[in-house]
Amino acid sequence: MRLPLFLLFAFLLRAQAPTPSPEEIARKQLEYTRAHYTKYDYRIPMRDGIKLFTSVYVPKDDSKKYPILMQRTPYSVAPYGINNYPTRLGPSDLFTKEGFIFVYQDVRGRYLSEGTFVDVAVHKTHLAGPTDPDESTDTYDTVDWLVKNVAGNNGRAGMWGISYPGFYAVYGLMNSHPALKAVSPQAPMGDVGNGDDAYHNGAFYLAANFGFYVGFPPRGPEPERPPRTVPFDFGTPDQYDFYLRMGPLANANEKYFKNKNSYWDDLLDHDTYDEYWQSRAQSPHMNNTTPAVMFVGGWFDAEDLAGPLKLFRAVKNGGPKAPVTLVMGPWLHGGWSRMDGDRLGNLSFDSKTGETYRDQIELPFFMQNLKEKGDGLKASPDAKVPEAYLFETGTNQWRRFETWPPKEAVEKTLFFGAGGKLVWQAPSETGTDEYVSDPDKPVPVIGEIGPGMAGDYMTYDQRFASQRPDVLVYRTDPLDRDVTITGPVTSVLHVSTTGTDSDFVVKLIDVYPNDYPDPTPNPKGVHMPGYQQLVRGEPIRGKFRNSFSNPEPFKPGERAKIEYVMPDVCHTFRPGHRIMVQIQSSWFPLVDRNPQKFLSIPRAKSSDFQKATERVYRGGEDGSVLRVQLLP
Repeated sequence: MRLPLFLLFAFLLRAQAPTPSPEEIARKQLEYTRAHYTKYDYRIPMRDGIKLFTSVYVPKDDSKKYPILMQRTPYSVAPYGINNYPTRLGPSDLFTKEGFIFVYQDVRGRYLSEGTFVDVAVHKTHLAGPTDPDESTDTYDTVDWLVKNVAGNNGRAGMWGISYPGFYAVYGLMNSHPALKAVSPQAPMGDVGNGDDAYHNGAFYLAANFGFYVGFPPRGPEPERPPRTVPFDFGTPDQYDFYLRMGPLANANEKYFKNKNSYWDDLLDHDTYDEYWQSRAQSPHMNNTTPAVMFVGGWFDAEDLAGPLKLFRAVKNGGPKAPVTLVMGPWLHGGWSRMDGDRLGNLSFDSKTGETYRDQIELPFFMQNLKEKGDGLKASPDAKVPEAYLFETGTNQWRRFETWPPKEAVEKTLFFGAGGKLVWQAPSETGTDEYVSDPDKPVPVIGEIGPGMAGDYMTYDQRFASQRPDVLVYRTDPLDRDVTITGPVTSVLHVSTTGTDSDFVVKLIDVYPNDYPDPTPNPKGVHMPGYQQLVRGEPIRGKFRNSFSNPEPFKPGERAKIEYVMPDVCHTFRPGHRIMVQIQSSWFPLVDRNPQKFLSIPRAKSSDFQKATERVYRGGEDGSVLRVQLLP
């Protein structure tokens, strides 16, 4: 059928209309926000008299009541002033349009809030009295004040936050206010001293922490607005070179921090999992939670992958009074909130996973629990809330699971064999493979010039590492069927070293077949045939093999066992692909260099760094293996 001429003309105009620029989109979002919300600033009193600066955005339409949706942050609630508005409110623009009472609060001791800020605050198991505060009581007192003093609220409140604000959202789960009905900690730092930002199995994440703390200085004693800052200048795009030239960890303070950042000092003063870190872990306090909980994380999160996984298990095991769900997608840190999610680095996921999350997961979760509308995370009105709602990489599909890890998963073992073989049966032949680890020439985290911790480093091709003489490689034959690995991955290494300390890094890798197609279009000239995609990688500092609190030296040349658990995966290795494991003793500058001498590494000198020969034992019933959980 032919279109009338005026309709055809209108269609052509619409087809030729330029895509709005990000600036134009932001301008229209800001116009909408100003037209539909009124901003109020409050200084809300806590039980000890300290006042916390809080901005509240109330819908102008007062014909109905709205739930409260709050974020508490150490990163500033800017823009300050009741006439200054952000472009959008809430976790996404969908929330701005839907209508909530949005609340943003500077946490204790940050920016315009009174009090003293504690980096990675401690939860008090016992309060000294009715006026003794911590972050959980600050959350309680804030919610209590809001429901009593902000007009037009429906008596229900929710919380969310990403990264550090996600950490503060978790405090809302401890002795929650009765009005708090839904909490979504997203990429929260569940245990900074073991698994999240600072230390992983005793290994210090150098690039992440240096890069963060050079831009996160302590505030003065009085409230103040954010000062103007200049980003740190590394002086080179090659951060591998920057950190190598920096030398031992002790040089960072002398050269760059100038002893003016107590937070950085605390990191290095506590290089074991001591009481300092143990008291800051949130997992032990996830008992009898009452709000509905949705933990969110990214399979490729370089910063806080472990946090949502560890806290999800803690809430689940602590007897929750409302559903708890784990949501994981193919994202880098916070990518679910701002990216399309159809690709990351060189990887493609075949759909806009970020849009799916924001539209079909995040908004429905809060709508059901705060407005009592819709089915939330259920697949249907009669279904149960899933324990896990995950994106399975490899097959690139969303899946709901009744339990996580899936109850039908079966534990299997991958054995290291002779000639770089990775097999499903224990080889009868025993033997060893070895390499020389040189801290002056550490294995880089990425195979090109770039940042010390690229946000998407887990998507980088690992072929550069498999070609190095200081990296051991084991791989299966090409698979003849789908192999789906779910849940945590356990490394069991039998090793010896000529040093008295050494790191060991285990990487689980998906090797693509040689006929895998290149992307179309391909402006970066990426070659996907034979691509080695990192599925999971995790280090351990060998001196912590028996205890993260009490390090022990290796006896040079003597065999020792190292067993540790790596964060969960949900990945399918497709037919024609291979499963690969790489083992190395440095991962720089993601992880600081181990001198391979038993000592306190933050106090090591250049003269302490030495080469070491690392030996991995394989074969027999007690050789090195990787334990995984497979879906049938």
